[in-house]
Amino acid sequence: IKNQPLVVPTYLSDEKANKLFNPDQKAPNDSINGTLKGYNVVILILESFSYEHTTLQGNKKGFTPFIDSLARAGIYAKGIANGKRSIEAIPAILSSLPTWMNYDFITSPYSGNKINSLPSLLKPLGYRSIFLHGGNNGTMSFDAYSAMAGFDEYIGRKEYNNDHDFDGTWGIWDEPFLLYTNKKLSQTKQPFLAALFTLSSHHPYKVPVEYMYKLPKGSLPIQQSIAYADLSLRKFFKAASKEPWFPNTRFVLVADHTSEGATPVGRTKAGQYTIPIIFYTPSHQLTPFVKSAVQQTDIMPGVLHLLGYSNPFTAFGESPFTKGSNVPAISYTSGTWNLFRNDTLLEFNGKNVSALFNLTKDPLQSKNLSKQSSLDLNITDKGKAIIQL
Repeated sequence: IKNQPLVVPTYLSDEKANKLFNPDQKAPNDSINGTLKGYNVVILILESFSYEHTTLQGNKKGFTPFIDSLARAGIYAKGIANGKRSIEAIPAILSSLPTWMNYDFITSPYSGNKINSLPSLLKPLGYRSIFLHGGNNGTMSFDAYSAMAGFDEYIGRKEYNNDHDFDGTWGIWDEPFLLYTNKKLSQTKQPFLAALFTLSSHHPYKVPVEYMYKLPKGSLPIQQSIAYADLSLRKFFKAASKEPWFPNTRFVLVADHTSEGATPVGRTKAGQYTIPIIFYTPSHQLTPFVKSAVQQTDIMPGVLHLLGYSNPFTAFGESPFTKGSNVPAISYTSGTWNLFRNDTLLEFNGKNVSALFNLTKDPLQSKNLSKQSSLDLNITDKGKAIIQL
């Protein structure tokens, strides 16, 4: 009741807005990686995995050696989170529905709306869908969203039903829960869609006693728990690689949001949204991304593109494999939209461009270029169209 409806802006005519961006779309019919052959899809959503915790951007020290190796064996992007909270990430990743408002979708006046999602779109094609999160049932309304999105099954701490593996705070440790997930998927009829959300890298950043003196520590308490989650993922993939469903599966790994920044760059506006986005297939190499700024809302269209999906769907992202894509990545915080494209970050307050930064030349975002009339600000028209729609 307290959450007021959104006021729809009128930056552009509806006709012009739809020419710049149309959320009602179809995956390109270019067969970039074959046609729909019943590939399984496994989406691993990683709690608080900031990009700066990896070595993918050239850091000498990282806490995710396994994820880094998986990224280099597949394709990856220095991606953009559409929000700062887990409950904002889930609809963005699985429904291509960002939360560009001051309350999350699941508690908004729109929570009763019919939405499409990966499980709802793939179900008519015979996919069984499972959402897995080792946390206490009801945590962050994940179970409510999964029901709304059309998942066939939700598995939480209650369904896991073994509190010997309880971490004492949030739920089941990542390592046993990921190994349980492998067994669950091995018992599931193909093709299937699984979305798993890790939890051990959530505050208070604990790791099992047996790993306290074995895993590396960093300048932030979270970094050892990131290393533990990475180790758990290594064990999951090792076990899964022995299963018959593994070669026929497309994997996506993506963070829900960043953690606190460990470096000056990580503490900038751009750094607060920079996350790894990884596509990996065991059986062959994927076509590289061509989109200049890959975001969480691009994942659903990207998966549908890889599957050769041919039916209409609604998405506020675009397949990162689409040639000529120039849709900016957009995040939102307290009335300000942050638009990312190429090496540019543009801040839009709903009325005006309030800041513009060149992220390559000015990684600490100390030089606001928004007053320089010579710069091309056409990104704002596309951003305005997306926000309005």
